[in-house]
Amino acid sequence: MPPKQVKCQAYWAAFVDSLRGSDPRRTARPDAFGFGGQGEIADKLAALVLAGRKRATASLPAEYTALGEALPKAGDLSIILGGAGDPVAIIERTAVELVPFGAVSAEFAAREGEGDGSLRYWRAAHAWYFGQVCERLGGTLDDTTPVLCQSFKLVWPPAASDAPET
Repeated sequence: MPPKQVKCQAYWAAFVDSLRGSDPRRTARPDAFGFGGQGEIADKLAALVLAGRKRATASLPAEYTALGEALPKAGDLSIILGGAGDPVAIIERTAVELVPFGAVSAEFAAREGEGDGSLRYWRAAHAWYFGQVCERLGGTLDDTTPVLCQSFKLVWPPAASDAPET
């Protein structure tokens, strides 16, 4: 078994062990990914999640279709990987909305927590990234391109205020 998979399984097991016996998340099957892929960008975005600043992410449905994967939905859990591929957090999606690129809101951009948190920054950064994805998949990005706006909460590791007292 690859080391990344072993680390993710151990990380997931620690999370499951922290749950009550009746918690439905005990039987979930999380995916694992690094925001933005790997390396420095994945480390930077994972740090924003751990700091509580990044509470949303956006992706293109075409990315999932190209991989033959189901679209994310509220309640889905994911293991977040740092730049070296090690698990650093587990998130639970609280809402997933399909929105045209040109209609993504300032509120969503702020929840995504990147750059200065403005819609202007969000549009510029995502036009660049999504433009590359569309080009790779044989399409083009415009204001009508559907975007999956996903809000989430950090569920592991527990915040310092949530940790059991020793």
